[in-house]
Amino acid sequence: MTLLSLIIALLIEQVRPLSAQGLVVGPLRRLSAALALRLNDGQARNGRIAWALVVVLATVACAVAYFLLWHAHPVLAFLFNIVVLYFTMGFRQESHFFTDIHLALRMGEIDRARTLLSEWQGGQYHEASSSEVARLAIEHALVASHRCVFGVAFWFVLLPGASGALMYRLARFFDDEWGGRTDNEFGRFGSFARQAFAVIDWLPARLTAASFSVAGDFEDAVACWRTQAMLWPDRCSAILIASGAGALGVRLGMPVHVSGEIVDRPEMGLGEEASADYMQSTVGLVWRALLVCLVLLALVSLAGWVGG
Repeated sequence: MTLLSLIIALLIEQVRPLSAQGLVVGPLRRLSAALALRLNDGQARNGRIAWALVVVLATVACAVAYFLLWHAHPVLAFLFNIVVLYFTMGFRQESHFFTDIHLALRMGEIDRARTLLSEWQGGQYHEASSSEVARLAIEHALVASHRCVFGVAFWFVLLPGASGALMYRLARFFDDEWGGRTDNEFGRFGSFARQAFAVIDWLPARLTAASFSVAGDFEDAVACWRTQAMLWPDRCSAILIASGAGALGVRLGMPVHVSGEIVDRPEMGLGEEASADYMQSTVGLVWRALLVCLVLLALVSLAGWVGG
């Protein structure tokens, strides 16, 4: 049922993408703002309390709800898992930007591609070349595919019901919302959210990178992962970008024009310059990596069924 829940949720999300801003992100932002207003004293301790109040309690409540529904009827628990997965994955919310940027570059509409990239990632890219736009889009797609699909799926499989998927989604949200805050007014309130998500995402990120390696050029992917990932500030994102770039045979990272400045970044991957063609290859890589994971999950499920 775990594998079937994942497949059905993925199919529904592809056919009818969720409006995450109104149904998920908006309410979560209001909740995080209320918690920060009431509990933020600039110290890490209250940040841990606020994080636990939402993430831990919601995870436990989801697991309890799953068990109650299972005892009522397994079909109810199955449907519950699909609904929670639908609300926690959301890859189509990211991929439509990637698809539109890819189409704009194919059509030679570089200004439109820059505008779409700004809407997707923030910042201004008026001086970015087509290669830079493709590079940034591929990097973001590799990381987003992990955080919207692979990471969610890993914890869904590991914890009871859909509680793991909910935990991962909430932990990622509070890392984005609180973990990156460095202003004096906010203090160290968000430091625990950053540390907690780094721990939660440590193993899933490496398994996703391994899936990229298997789905592409394995030798180059592993070599880039081992030699280049430590050069990037965010280690989890680094191994995803390095392994993905190696698997695709494309060069990512490197300096880019952002908001009127040249941002210096290390080179990731090897091979040719990024282009619209490699954006198409990225889509194929992600789907092949997902297929690898689903096949492995099917084999594990089958082994458990035969062994039982």
